[in-house]
Amino acid sequence: MYAAHRAAGGVTSLYRQVGIGCEHLIRTVPGDTFSLPEEATRWSYSVTEPSSGPRPSSGPRVVSLDACLPLDRISDTGHRRRVEAWLTRCTDSLDIDRRLIASLRTIVFEIRQGYKSKDSKRQLADTANAAAAYTQCCFPCLLVLSRQIDEEVASRYRANRWLVLTGATGLDDPLRSTYDFMAQVVGFDLAAFFSRHTDTLRFEIDRVVRTLLDTRSPD
Repeated sequence: MYAAHRAAGGVTSLYRQVGIGCEHLIRTVPGDTFSLPEEATRWSYSVTEPSSGPRPSSGPRVVSLDACLPLDRISDTGHRRRVEAWLTRCTDSLDIDRRLIASLRTIVFEIRQGYKSKDSKRQLADTANAAAAYTQCCFPCLLVLSRQIDEEVASRYRANRWLVLTGATGLDDPLRSTYDFMAQVVGFDLAAFFSRHTDTLRFEIDRVVRTLLDTRSPD
């Protein structure tokens, strides 16, 4: 019982840490490829919480997305034009008014290892994030590294003008596949990266899970 209780919380924490690792990786690779400083790969905005009854508002709250790709800071012309061409295809696929397209000069990413939840609170927050992104001339993209996303949830994001990339392979479509986007638009073979490091990743995850399931009492 003790091992099961400890493992339940530990595996949840492990899953969360894998997601954080994916976030760092996706933020770092475009930054290195396009020679962007660390601060250019982050994006946030402020929102003021409404007052509740007689209590005053708690003031502005900062909301951050996981990564940012500002087109105007990509110095290499060839790289920038490749990303711009991809962005135009994305906005066309989402039926975004062409008068708005020219103003979109930054891509912001919400990064997930997987998206197994149907948490309406999370989806509402991301709907608000998309609205805020468009007001600041940013294009929102949900980037999932696995295929673990419910199609109903993905359709809801697309309806709110998010581009949804998933971990599907063999599509040859950078508007649908995370790995095709990374290879064809960013210029980094992410699938090959994971293939090269599969044994290391499996070993480390197996080691952590075995430790969590160890029935011996802690020291």
